[in-house]
Amino acid sequence: MEWFIFDYLLNTGILGIATLITFGINFLFAIGLIFLERRSAQSVWAWLFVLFFLPIIGFIIYIFFGRKIYNQQIFTVNEDDKVGLEHLVDDQLQELRDNSISFSNRVMDKHRKIIHMLLYNNQSFLTINNSIRTFTDGNEKFDHLLEDIRNARDHIHFQYYIFKLDGIGQRLYEALLEKQKEGVSVRILYDDMGSRALSLRNFRKLREAGGLVEAFFPSKLPLINPRINNRNHRKIVVIDGSIGYVGGFNVGDEYIGLNKKFGYWRDTHLRLEGNAVKSLQLRFMLDWNSHSKRNNMVREDRYFPEMDYLGDTPVQIASSGPDEKWEQIKYGYLKMIYSAKKSIHIQTPYFIPDQSFLEALRIAMLSGIEVHLMIPNKPDHPFVYWGTYSNAGALLDMGAQVHIYEKGFLHQKTIMIDDEVLSVGTTNIDVRSFLLNFEVNAFIYDEKEAIQYRRIFEEDIKDCSLLTKEKYAARSKWIRIKESIANLISPIL
Repeated sequence: MEWFIFDYLLNTGILGIATLITFGINFLFAIGLIFLERRSAQSVWAWLFVLFFLPIIGFIIYIFFGRKIYNQQIFTVNEDDKVGLEHLVDDQLQELRDNSISFSNRVMDKHRKIIHMLLYNNQSFLTINNSIRTFTDGNEKFDHLLEDIRNARDHIHFQYYIFKLDGIGQRLYEALLEKQKEGVSVRILYDDMGSRALSLRNFRKLREAGGLVEAFFPSKLPLINPRINNRNHRKIVVIDGSIGYVGGFNVGDEYIGLNKKFGYWRDTHLRLEGNAVKSLQLRFMLDWNSHSKRNNMVREDRYFPEMDYLGDTPVQIASSGPDEKWEQIKYGYLKMIYSAKKSIHIQTPYFIPDQSFLEALRIAMLSGIEVHLMIPNKPDHPFVYWGTYSNAGALLDMGAQVHIYEKGFLHQKTIMIDDEVLSVGTTNIDVRSFLLNFEVNAFIYDEKEAIQYRRIFEEDIKDCSLLTKEKYAARSKWIRIKESIANLISPIL
């Protein structure tokens, strides 16, 4: 047998040997996909398609885009803090189970199962004494953020997926630099791929003044990043441990409507005061410590100050990522959909859900629940857009109201049920956000906040066209082809 293989290799030549090795590598990757990694069937088939129809390029693509990091310990908590957090979560779970928890409104009581799931599944402890301000315009959001930065007294923790040092980015950077010079501790964490135009050299003045800057999953070599597919998509700012920002806006001039291609940028961002800020602070601390080599954060009272009564809005901050066993935020979305009794309102730039999400919406519509979906009219990623359009069109036959936002680019990630429960954050409705990226969302249990969101939704409808079954059926053959391609590769978009 050994002689047969040796003789075959001698007679085959270099090209044949290379082909044999390539198919062997593809076969090993295929075995790993099917038997060793936690993936959906759709994702497995999509990757098998790539591996076997692009035999050389396929496994290179897999190296950069396909490897999973499940079970890798990226985020660690100090043992004392971990014990304290586990006690808090366990206590709240027990209070839910024995009905001893004090609910501040009827919505919390009605949707206690969502609260329980996020506690058990994500250690998202419930906070009640919160006040919320919602921003739907980038200029307004950044004006308030700049004001809060200028009023900071102790520390500013600043984390964005995209941070561009253009007009608005430069204004923010100069404000942060000024506060650092005043003695306020500034930490900046940016994603190395989302902010690929940045490097640590861009922050020289801030670092010389004592500020700290880190890049999340930085590239080891120029233009080569083995973690290109697992990005930190979170947008978090915490100021003095008492003010927090979370939502969809990144930092760049396009987010204040100064990009001609996208025009007006429609997004949603929250400004929080109350104990929910402690959850954002903990999330930032975990993300920071995962990449800081010498300047790890430890729990200090100044990071988690005691707060007076600030409001009565219940909030859970949930996070998810490819290092986790569960798809926490997706589960939160699904639980909301299954809990709906009257209506579901969704705004998302990308609507490429997996089968479980589509089935949940179908079941809701078959049960007589109104479903309103709003998506943008223009793509920032072509295949993603046509996958979004195709999935939206598939809901029309069941009676979904699909609104196409025409004023500019729609980028917010929001879902609301029954004018009662609302989720706002960084998580798109696609496999990338559910499985590959690191995300964060606020789940809000408050009728007043939910009704405010519905009114915002209704205002946005004025800038939308309605996608009807007739319009969708009349789309061109070229659009149908693009939809088919997008659907084929949707599990890896």
